[in-house]
Amino acid sequence: MILAEILAAKEAEVAAARRARPLADVIAAARAAPPPRGFLRALGGPPSGAGAGGTEVRVIAEVKKASPSKGVIRPDFDPVAIARAYAEGGAACLSVLTDERYFQGSLAYLAAIRKAVALPLLRKDFIIDEYQVHEARAAGADAILLIVAAFCGDCAGGRTPEDLNRLAALARELGMDVLTEVHTADELALAVASGAPLIGINNRDLRTFHTTLEVTERLAPLVPLDRLLVSESGIWTHDDLRRVAAAGARAVLVGESLMRQPDVAAALRALRGSPEGSVPDNS
Repeated sequence: MILAEILAAKEAEVAAARRARPLADVIAAARAAPPPRGFLRALGGPPSGAGAGGTEVRVIAEVKKASPSKGVIRPDFDPVAIARAYAEGGAACLSVLTDERYFQGSLAYLAAIRKAVALPLLRKDFIIDEYQVHEARAAGADAILLIVAAFCGDCAGGRTPEDLNRLAALARELGMDVLTEVHTADELALAVASGAPLIGINNRDLRTFHTTLEVTERLAPLVPLDRLLVSESGIWTHDDLRRVAAAGARAVLVGESLMRQPDVAAALRALRGSPEGSVPDNS
């Protein structure tokens, strides 16, 4: 399973990072970082419970060079230029891949983007340890991703839902928001029970990398109306965006479909429904 392999590698990576730079140093850097920008607030804030009818669907645009399933997605990869183009195209927030081994990302990309744009930033990685949470804040992240599957089921590797809650609480103590990601009804039940205000439904199964928007359509009715729902992966066109919005998504996280376009600003405008730009239907 791809996720299990990635998480095993991440454990070794974190252990090496701890040896190279003590946790105390990272904590000090996190405390010295500029104040977080409101990631959840930029997506419209916590819903009132009245539903999303008529509310604009916000886009979290992802800075992503490669993936394990697709290889290099964008050979001419300039993370700062891409981030600026996303801002121009109307992104509400940015997601920055920081996993090096499988996605060719870097925390250095996040730090550079933080200096270049004013949008809130999500550290997109396989976060399983407090060290990574402090790393994220030190680099300038305003939010982190926590994947529920890394803390329960056959990929947990000894981690528990209590560990997930502990990392989420630490992120909040540092002023960051948390995007809690799920793919199954059981994972969603854990996220809801934890009180997570920002829930991401990943349409891609990280165990197989199979992707379908039906995942959002199936799980969205189980998300309480007082949580902000993000649909992630497999969103290529404005029609796709409208489809997950009809299911209840208030925001979408989109990477590959934008990163494959020569003009990502125009592609983002097209995804959002602007007549400018174009995004091919590759779903």
